[in-house]
Amino acid sequence: MMNSRQQLLALLADGLWHSGEDLAGILGISRAAVWKHLVVLRDQFGLEIHSVPGRGYRLPNRLELLDARQIRAQLAEPSHDWIRHLEIHDTIPSTNSYLMEKAAGELKAGHVCLAEQQSEGRGRRGRHWISPFGRNIYLSLFWEYGLAPAALSGLSLAAGLAVIRALHRLGIEEVGLKWPNDILWNNRKLAGLLLEVSGEQSGPSRVVLGLGMNLRLSEDEADGIDQPWTSLDQLPGGAGLSRNRVVAVLLDDLVSVLSRYEEQGFNVMIPEWRKHDLYDGRKVLLQMGSRQIEGVHRGVEASGALLLETADGVRAYHGGEVSLRPA
Repeated sequence: MMNSRQQLLALLADGLWHSGEDLAGILGISRAAVWKHLVVLRDQFGLEIHSVPGRGYRLPNRLELLDARQIRAQLAEPSHDWIRHLEIHDTIPSTNSYLMEKAAGELKAGHVCLAEQQSEGRGRRGRHWISPFGRNIYLSLFWEYGLAPAALSGLSLAAGLAVIRALHRLGIEEVGLKWPNDILWNNRKLAGLLLEVSGEQSGPSRVVLGLGMNLRLSEDEADGIDQPWTSLDQLPGGAGLSRNRVVAVLLDDLVSVLSRYEEQGFNVMIPEWRKHDLYDGRKVLLQMGSRQIEGVHRGVEASGALLLETADGVRAYHGGEVSLRPA
């Protein structure tokens, strides 16, 4: 059940004017309590709230809030069976950190955590992920495997392919993969994945797969991003997509890949991955701390390692602290 602050946000989400008196009456609270909730929405959630005497309050634009019932209703049957628990938070430090903290407990494969906002969103190599309220997708999914953690090194690449498949089903074309786990459009970052694994050396393993995708990100909100970026609403066919629909389609394809990985591994996906790899066959630079290596990108291994050809031959490089960019 929603609390009064969540109910207030749901009322304001239509982007229309609402008087303080009407809001108080609908919620069954005082106008002073309405104002206190508005201050929280403004100061803690970062929402811009317009206020005009005699008219009331409104958000500058309509806001589509995440809705577990809507998401579940749009899941395909296999995903619906796998996803046993789907929780949505208004704000959370990090969806990945939240599930990682709970992973040692009673979580079951298919546990999904979504958030309207992250205060400490994380990307690869500890980078901060910009996470404004209600604008994008911040999703983490828990899974369990009988495999050793080392056997899951190709899983993040497999998940990236799942995101490409989902975007194609949503009508978004010309998206591609940048090793190891970025999704780009026109050389601009649209989404990124973060895979975290825990478990004994010989298995079993517990996995939290995090996905951040820009859906309706504005220039002001993206001010802190240090690389070219894009947002789904800026792409052909992306402006009218429902946020809840996008989440459901992403979950369908992620569950399809995760549920089959223990049996299939990443090897069977390599031809499809290379088809969408934006840098396959191109000169690239690998950055490893202060060290830099230039060579030709020659695909990926079943382990998820990148194959780089230099004058010394072809060598495999694993993710971790390695990053790739065009030469």
